[in-house]
Amino acid sequence: MSVDITRPSKHMLTLTSPVMPAAGILGFGDSYRDVVNYDKLGALVTNPVTYEPWSPAGGTRIVHLDAGCLVHTGNPNPGLSKVIGKYRDLWTMLPVPVILHLIADTVEHVRKSASRIDSEDSINALELGLNDDITVDEAFRFVRAAVERTEKPVIVRLPLQDAYAIAETVVEAGAASLVVAAPPRGTARDKYSGQLVSGRVHGPLVLPIVLRVVERLVKRIDVPIIGAGGIHSPEDARDYIRAGAVAIQVDSVTWINPKMLEIIGRDLGGMVVTRESGAFPDEWYPGMGTTTHDLIQGKESKPKDKK
Repeated sequence: MSVDITRPSKHMLTLTSPVMPAAGILGFGDSYRDVVNYDKLGALVTNPVTYEPWSPAGGTRIVHLDAGCLVHTGNPNPGLSKVIGKYRDLWTMLPVPVILHLIADTVEHVRKSASRIDSEDSINALELGLNDDITVDEAFRFVRAAVERTEKPVIVRLPLQDAYAIAETVVEAGAASLVVAAPPRGTARDKYSGQLVSGRVHGPLVLPIVLRVVERLVKRIDVPIIGAGGIHSPEDARDYIRAGAVAIQVDSVTWINPKMLEIIGRDLGGMVVTRESGAFPDEWYPGMGTTTHDLIQGKESKPKDKK
């Protein structure tokens, strides 16, 4: 399977599967390695990174909601240079391309970061995360700053509430593809402290909201669109593909059931076996991959030793 997730160029990014984790889900490639088979995915999207170090947010980090959760971390990280220095060797060994997610905080930091990323062989593409409430002019300048300093594809993750307003401008600035969208921001009361906490909202109810935005932008934008938000099953992921997205990013379900990310990867990557008529529970289960199926079939077909 071959999926082009960026528009045609000298350094366009082609994946073997349309499924990848969203930024902030699998760390920098070191998390979940013993749980998720990375080779069933299309790419690794890293935790958000900034040019200079950022400290963790204070106070409550997670507020549980009736249908999901609100997360407020502050995107702590040691800064771009230290991240690359620590994880470069790991990224080189991974079986999938690496997309580094960069937070667009200042234009100058984006320029410096893009130049640094351009010289790094272990990174295949840059995903630029734009802040909520960004103006059209700011969006253009951030994306242009990145595009002018690297030949690698610049994928832009749009804030949900501003997606319609800035999408065309971001493409004009040179975005190779769009991620629609970053988890929406919200505010909820922490029942333990009684305080109102602001953060990003994750959960199944995000899906129909983002899906509509994807469906509409696909008709307006001439670059590939990657759907993200509220995906908790292979069918959810396929809804984005039906809406016109070329690929998808999976987020919070991985915290609940890490294997679901791999199952979705197998499903959309054509590596899931359909249940055969009369198959017993030990011969098939939802999300079974072709490798496991072949092993089971091989054991069954192997002749028994004669006594």
